[in-house]
Amino acid sequence: MQGKFIVVEGLEGAGKSSAIASLVSHLQAKSISTLTVREPGGTPLAEALRELVKRNWDERVTAETELLLMYASRVQLVENVIRPALAQGKWVIADRHDLSSRAYQGGGRELGDEKLQALKHLVLGDFAPDLTLLLDLDPALGLERARARGDLDRIEQETMAFFERTRARYLEIAAQERSIKVISADQPMGQVHQALINALEAELFGGARG
Repeated sequence: MQGKFIVVEGLEGAGKSSAIASLVSHLQAKSISTLTVREPGGTPLAEALRELVKRNWDERVTAETELLLMYASRVQLVENVIRPALAQGKWVIADRHDLSSRAYQGGGRELGDEKLQALKHLVLGDFAPDLTLLLDLDPALGLERARARGDLDRIEQETMAFFERTRARYLEIAAQERSIKVISADQPMGQVHQALINALEAELFGGARG
């Protein structure tokens, strides 16, 4: 039986890592085999591309360069890890996927959706998540949380206006696509995790837990 592909999205500091751990625990309690992956990254080559994307350079990294690096990493992960795992019946839970590029590069970098959709179809075809859970959070709060974790990478050092555009694009796309469910991430962690599980149950198991 084909597995399911679930993606957790959100701005810096939204709590994606703990959300993914909660989802994995819930699925494993149902005796469902899971695999977690992250973007950019997830294979040796993709992890090397992640380092290129996140490090600070002595030259300007163009929006187009950043976008192409993201998709190069993404296609390596999808073809070499995610598709094979799904074919084995595993449920794959990803920290970011294509929606991140549409929000960060399409919205934050203002490249627009047309270029991104063309690139997505070129390298991934019709491959898409079964469910995307978007952790929505005010960018100022998210960056405060990110700073508390340590040094910020190149993208995390962007302006507040960049993150506000990114958030707006996330929510705009989510309003248009039924497979994306928005979860408020400024609630207590337990409530966030319960909301995630409720969304998972409703969308992929046909019911919600109390």
